[in-house]
Amino acid sequence: MAHVGPGGQKLFYTSDQGGAENIWTTGLTKAAPQQVTNFKDGRVLWPSASADGRLIVFERDFGIWTLNTENGQAQPVRIVRRGAPASPTVERQRFTDRLQELALSPDGKKVAFVVHGEVFAASAADGGDATRLTSTVPAESDLTWAPDSRRLIYASARDGARHLYSYTFATGQETRLTNSPLSDAQPRFSPDGKLLAFERDAKELRILDLATKQERVAGTGRFGRPPLAAERSFVWSPDGRWLAFSPAGARGFTNVQVVPTAGGAARAVSFLANSNSNSLSWSPDGKYLLFDTGQRTEDAQVARIDLQLRTPRFREDQFRDLFKEAVPGPASPDKNQSPPQPPARPASPAPLPVATADSARAKNPAAGKKARSKNGAATASLPTPAKPPVNINFDDIRRRLSLVPVGVDVRSQRISPDGKWLLLTATVSNQTNLYIYPLDELSKDAPTARQLTATPGPKREAQFSPDSKEVYYLDQGRIQVVPVEVGKGPAAHPVAVAAELDVDFEQEKLVVFDEAWSYLRDFFNDPTFNGTDWPAQREKFAPYVAGARTPDEVRRLVNLMIGELNASHSGMGPAPAATGTVAPATGRLGVRFDPAEYEQNGRLRLTTVLPLGAAALAGLKPGDVLLAVDGRPLNGSTNLDELLQYKVGRRTTLRVSADGKEREVVVRPLSRDTEKGLDYRQWVEERRAYVAQASGGRLGYVHMFDMSAASLAQLYVDLDAENMTRDGVVVDVRNNNGGFVNVYAIDVLARRSYLSMMSRGMAAPVPARSALGQRSLEVPTVLVTNQHSLSDAEDFSEGYRASHLGKIVGEPTGGWIIFTSGTSLLDGSSLRLPTSTIRATRDGQVMEMNPRPVDIPVTRPIGESYTPHDTQLDAAVKELLGQVGK
Repeated sequence: MAHVGPGGQKLFYTSDQGGAENIWTTGLTKAAPQQVTNFKDGRVLWPSASADGRLIVFERDFGIWTLNTENGQAQPVRIVRRGAPASPTVERQRFTDRLQELALSPDGKKVAFVVHGEVFAASAADGGDATRLTSTVPAESDLTWAPDSRRLIYASARDGARHLYSYTFATGQETRLTNSPLSDAQPRFSPDGKLLAFERDAKELRILDLATKQERVAGTGRFGRPPLAAERSFVWSPDGRWLAFSPAGARGFTNVQVVPTAGGAARAVSFLANSNSNSLSWSPDGKYLLFDTGQRTEDAQVARIDLQLRTPRFREDQFRDLFKEAVPGPASPDKNQSPPQPPARPASPAPLPVATADSARAKNPAAGKKARSKNGAATASLPTPAKPPVNINFDDIRRRLSLVPVGVDVRSQRISPDGKWLLLTATVSNQTNLYIYPLDELSKDAPTARQLTATPGPKREAQFSPDSKEVYYLDQGRIQVVPVEVGKGPAAHPVAVAAELDVDFEQEKLVVFDEAWSYLRDFFNDPTFNGTDWPAQREKFAPYVAGARTPDEVRRLVNLMIGELNASHSGMGPAPAATGTVAPATGRLGVRFDPAEYEQNGRLRLTTVLPLGAAALAGLKPGDVLLAVDGRPLNGSTNLDELLQYKVGRRTTLRVSADGKEREVVVRPLSRDTEKGLDYRQWVEERRAYVAQASGGRLGYVHMFDMSAASLAQLYVDLDAENMTRDGVVVDVRNNNGGFVNVYAIDVLARRSYLSMMSRGMAAPVPARSALGQRSLEVPTVLVTNQHSLSDAEDFSEGYRASHLGKIVGEPTGGWIIFTSGTSLLDGSSLRLPTSTIRATRDGQVMEMNPRPVDIPVTRPIGESYTPHDTQLDAAVKELLGQVGK
């Protein structure tokens, strides 16, 4: 908050520089700041000044206070609330989208899904109204079917810690399976359905014997904790004798280990120096493992571990097999011949058929059927072939890892039940879609990833049908089905399901509050919570949340509680708008108006027209006056934003006056983000011209808007041939709010060539790095920062200093840097989770709340941004010219 006091000579603001939060004041000159209020504890929030600057109203300890700016007296305002404010009641909601999890049953006939934290099930073929399986306010998750498709396992935090529950469809009964005070996650059945593996407290891989109810530890390690866990961090071998799992190891590298399920030590089978891995698969024949692996900002790949020495297969062998003579002997089910007929027996009544489990029929269509001879006569039942035992040769297994050349950035992967296909959820050009890759060495398909889907938005929960012919997945919260091979089987289609439930705000708000508090308890980067008694904060805010009447009030209270942690990269955001809701969007013309003209005469005279903006494309110029929008005249009391509401991208007619003549022009208003981008690029070009003029054309200039991949790509564009030929370049990260690409930007500035290249006919040699495609600036630089350089921009500043790339000019950074993730809560609201402390290796200092220093401090005077001057750039130019030599 910053407010100008009476007479316009003082600035009032909130600060905790004296310990507790208070209101402070300072003169517009260089007068020392003075503390106005004298609170010893509590918060000073949401201050607002009167028009004359004589009174400031603010909130303190959930009460309203006023401050007289002339005498410095603060006092509470007594408020008596009359009546009962309206609040959401129990609301019956029908969900046809926003599904959060999906699980297709092993028989392919049912789907289970989670929506708004509850478990439902429906027909996989027909969809329709789903059957509700759970009725709890806390959310359920981690769905997994039993191999016989008759039971469903899921996790629920209804008792505080997450426990595992089993739902039996035949009886409709739910049974609690685990009872530890620690949380359990990711349950998975063994192939025979007798054992259940799961993770406990993100530290143990455990096995539960479903018959005896006994548990044992199979392996240990550091696993991801829900909701930030990997999609599939462990998997059973096809014979059920092994578990493969992928914990994080030294330096955070994630690799695969295997452990016998009967007991024994785990052994590593991969040794990659990569941190990220999201899914692990065991081939149906038990011969190899697949897992996705990569580093952040790099394309993730699929690694294959052959568990035995791999013998290549050749198509030529298929042809030679046609000439092999059959060896007489007992018939086997896989030979194309009739089995020998047994001696005739006396006729007897045929036994009544016995139904087999759906999953048994799906896995072995021959089970429960009589084999028939060529003439149709029934013969003896064919036995179900047993899964061959999985044997692992650990000798030199490090050398049996290979990368599958899928050619896409993999998010998760899954092998088809028949072992012929690899299903990939992958990203190409920032679009996530599903791809299929052939695994059969003898397949006629080229070994390339073939795209199955082509729609915007994320794809999740992709899984094969039991016959490997279709893929079920979630797209925009809806169930979709796509064939693996086009033209074979049904076409792509949705499975339209509907789930109804009552949403009780009075109960749900308490769960949302508890989720937010619990997630921060489990994930917050500092185990001391920055000196805050986190359980005490829960007790303090819980009664206020219980009294909240709207989701906005709940969110505000949760954010107040989070604020007690005094940490950046944190907070709770609103839930996305319901499907079909049109969010307010005001069209932007890409112009700036003359404020004096408006205040004096009520006229909107253009002072600036952004290049490539809506007005510029329509031919408007500075000096033109806007008179009307779609026939509605404008005056001093007209709200222009209201007239442009919902006009983004739509035909809009403006009446304008220029040189005393009126005319109408048609424009297509921009979105706010588009206008902001154009405004920013104009600002960059102005700064570039400013530096060029101030340096006499000797220095170049680049600015990074943030530390996103898009900004890194723009840096490559802005470090153009012109900047490359300058004697030096000013690098500006002021007002950069961070991202994740600082190391790549630093590399561009830090690389130096150790070779040059010159072809015949060239005037001069060129640096080898640039010639061979590796970006490198290779000229002196100076860095400019300010207090709004945040997060990864601060990492960039630290890297610049630690790499001795040049001087840093301006203001120290914000001291606002924690590695963060995020998750959704029950009501759809978002929660940021600061998970990792960032520490500078140069001096060992924690960077959060410790701004990165500058070498040449320069603070811009108040109001300078409204003038053509930039004292920070002036200082940067002076410093860099001194380096390169005048």
